[in-house]
Amino acid sequence: MRFTSLVGAFLAVAPLFAQQQDFSKVQMKVTKVAGNVYMLEGSGGNIGVSAGEDGIVIVDDQFAPLAGKIREALRGIVDKPVRFVINTHYHGDHTGSNLEFGGTSTIIAQDNVRKRLMGQGTTPPGKPANPAQPKGALPVVTFEHDVTVHMNGEDIRALHFPSGHTDGDSIIFFPNSNVVHMGDDFVRYGFPYIDVDSGGSIDGMIDAMDKAIGMLPADVKVIPGHGAIASLTDVREFVAMLKGTRDIVRQGMANGKTADDLKKAKALAAWQKWSGSFITTDGWIDTLFNSLSGQKNVGFTKHN
Repeated sequence: MRFTSLVGAFLAVAPLFAQQQDFSKVQMKVTKVAGNVYMLEGSGGNIGVSAGEDGIVIVDDQFAPLAGKIREALRGIVDKPVRFVINTHYHGDHTGSNLEFGGTSTIIAQDNVRKRLMGQGTTPPGKPANPAQPKGALPVVTFEHDVTVHMNGEDIRALHFPSGHTDGDSIIFFPNSNVVHMGDDFVRYGFPYIDVDSGGSIDGMIDAMDKAIGMLPADVKVIPGHGAIASLTDVREFVAMLKGTRDIVRQGMANGKTADDLKKAKALAAWQKWSGSFITTDGWIDTLFNSLSGQKNVGFTKHN
């Protein structure tokens, strides 16, 4: 079976997997990053937290069954209300608790995040739109390019970087604490997932990382979408991998090679350490091939 078929089969049942997961066993890990910024790890995307006298701002909110555990972990940091939730993109492992928090907090996201959570947005022919979420789970404040939340002595800035992981990605800057949350434009589980069906692209991801690196001090603390707290050195290594693998596949395509040709030739052998259980080396070749060719595959969909 081709990789795209395997991914399609896996991702088609990803929401069911989330429902079947025993969230009662998930423990929230709280890590102080720097200044008044913390990171919460549970199941799903990393949660960034600004906590202080003005209240709490969270970046992403994982799966719905974890909302109570997230609130409990936040109370352990500061006994203040969650005033704002910022979504880095629309995937369910980053927005699943929107409905829980949306009743008492203001949800903020880039315009395309709201559209996709409403079941809108472009999809390949034959692929159904993303399931529409309840009204209470939708961002009520959206922006095209950027927005700033002034809380806890921070000018917390959400900046849109188009067409990377998805078409609604935002990177969140905490300048006074010297922290940045990169969402799934930067992850630490190996080759990243690029949601080509939802407007993501390899060139967009590279562009986002290059621009973000240029905006950040050398000693910034980086919260990835998934994985441990990182440094700019880690991000640069990630970008070098993105560029190196993209260029190999692009050259192969220019020479008339197919994705299967590149797999058989082990064209990305030099980057084998990035191969993971979710995105293997062969899967990354398919991702790059699909992105560079502009092809959107039915069944190649979001991962949660």
